Amino acid sequence: MATVLSVSGSPSASSRTNRLLRHLDDRLVAQGHEVIPLDVRTIPAQALLGANFRHPAIVEVTELFARADGVVIATPVYKASYSGVLKALLDLLPQYALTGKTVLPLATGGSTAHVLAIDYALRPVLSSMGAAHVVQGWFTLDKDITVRDDGSVAVVASAAQALTQVIDQFSAALGHSPILAAAG
Repeated sequence: MATVLSVSGSPSASSRTNRLLRHLDDRLVAQGHEVIPLDVRTIPAQALLGANFRHPAIVEVTELFARADGVVIATPVYKASYSGVLKALLDLLPQYALTGKTVLPLATGGSTAHVLAIDYALRPVLSSMGAAHVVQGWFTLDKDITVRDDGSVAVVASAAQALTQVIDQFSAALGHSPILAAAG
């Protein structure tokens, strides 16, 4: 069982990005992983924007990254890049905070024009932070994610299938193959 830090870079608690990520966390838990959710928006603004490396919240988050075997990073795409709150956090982490870690980048947005944000904006930062393996990420259109009245998430079939595949590949890269688990 791997420990996965599941990081939501959305500035909104009710965002599709955040809800989709928490929905995907359930699949990782079902595969036997320990998932630690982290919503960047809950980190005090004075710590993030003041670049206070010694702030207790930043120290705690740095320890969460150090403890994780794998990291899922999800972000809404704004102006062809990942969110500002996620950028603020990544800037405060140690240069090699992802060393030895498997990382899955996920993004959501309103237009397919933003699909490349994962590969051209987010992936280079994750690689520069020492990630051992940045697995194939996935971009999901906002219109393909529906938040039901009870807060649960429904994803259109084609996107759901692709998300299942990237989550399963991430899980396998962590050393726990869902295919082997089902066979065993």
